[in-house]
Amino acid sequence: MKTFRTLFALVWLLLAHTALHAQTAPKRDLVSFEEFEARLAKAGKNAQILDARLPEEYAQNHLEGATSFSVANEADFSKAIAKLDKSKPTFIYSIANGRSGKLAKDLRDNGFSDVTELPGGLSKWIGLGKPVVSTVGPGLSLSDYQASLKSDKLVLVDFGSRYCGSCKKLAPIVDSIKHEQASSVKVINIEAYENKALTKELGVTALPTLILYRGNQVVWKKSGVTPKGEIERALAEANL
Repeated sequence: MKTFRTLFALVWLLLAHTALHAQTAPKRDLVSFEEFEARLAKAGKNAQILDARLPEEYAQNHLEGATSFSVANEADFSKAIAKLDKSKPTFIYSIANGRSGKLAKDLRDNGFSDVTELPGGLSKWIGLGKPVVSTVGPGLSLSDYQASLKSDKLVLVDFGSRYCGSCKKLAPIVDSIKHEQASSVKVINIEAYENKALTKELGVTALPTLILYRGNQVVWKKSGVTPKGEIERALAEANL
């Protein structure tokens, strides 16, 4: 009985701590995609646009007028923000909202009051066909992509990026399915930021995104780090 009471007390303390953390955790100030565009347009040349990704990601594709702002340590961060104007509206983006969320918090903590994150990040921006400054070509055409889908097997397409943390988590899951179900499933990997026109055509606005085809027809689509069991169930249902 004593052991049970001790266990109950520990569980209660854990739940209380979780509830307190939820109440005190800072609220993310994410506006709608349309509101982001409106604020950016209104700011015009006054906008400070910061790309929170790595320099090599920035070099591939970035918003017009954006500055590469990937800071490795606190000392460099202090020097970098000293070059910014705290009174100007500041806009931040990353692949999704991971790195941009951290940067937004750091800027607000340092006195930047007008900070807006791009909701859905560059993934959504490119997926919706919005313009970017790019050093890479459009990539696969839709017709070339459709030709690659021709198979007597199910075709599982993984849209991701080598820079995307969630994509890296999903990759070994997809790779295991590729090897375990090689006789019935064809797996195709697409580097989204090297195939911007295709991501727009297919409406891929988040990374990673899996699309399952049977006979060139979409039978299942899912964004995010999808558990292996869920993918396997989708494959099994598609084979019925």
